[in-house]
Amino acid sequence: MRKLILTLSMAMSLVFVGENGAEAASLHTVESGDTLWILANKYGVSVNELKSVNNRVGNTIYVGESLSIPTSISEAEKRLMAQLVTAEAKGEPYAGQVAVATVVLNRVDSELFPNTIRDVVYEPRQFTPVSTGSINQAPSESAIRAVNEALAFRGQGSGSLFFYNPAIATNFWNATREHTITIGNHVFAK
Repeated sequence: MRKLILTLSMAMSLVFVGENGAEAASLHTVESGDTLWILANKYGVSVNELKSVNNRVGNTIYVGESLSIPTSISEAEKRLMAQLVTAEAKGEPYAGQVAVATVVLNRVDSELFPNTIRDVVYEPRQFTPVSTGSINQAPSESAIRAVNEALAFRGQGSGSLFFYNPAIATNFWNATREHTITIGNHVFAK
């Protein structure tokens, strides 16, 4: 009987996953110490997506239950973002690396920019590492973690769409934008 209930529950969750528009790539069995935040970081998805795919309003999860893990960003897209973060935020604090990744995600979600990570990153004259080729270096471990954290926070930030380093900027157009936060040497704006 328990297997029948579990099978029905999983079938129903797949039906609801389809309704929410996100694809479930896998299932995760909740272990002691797991939280939605930890799982979101582990799998590189947003907490909101994780809750939506699993039809959750609250943040409570229980040891032994199975959660569907959504896929909305491919591994190749995550790597591309991590490469950009490595090149753009080298020497910056970890929070600045997360903020750079968040700018990419905010642009994807904005009507002002292309709607894919690849198109945002490679949009002409947007990111210096693309024109210099430094985007092609292997991503750092901290950049990979920063991308996953940005994905987990997706939709919960201050909406930054731009960043620049005022000490080396040659175009001060960004300085005319609404300042959201300064982290390390980067000023973020929308």
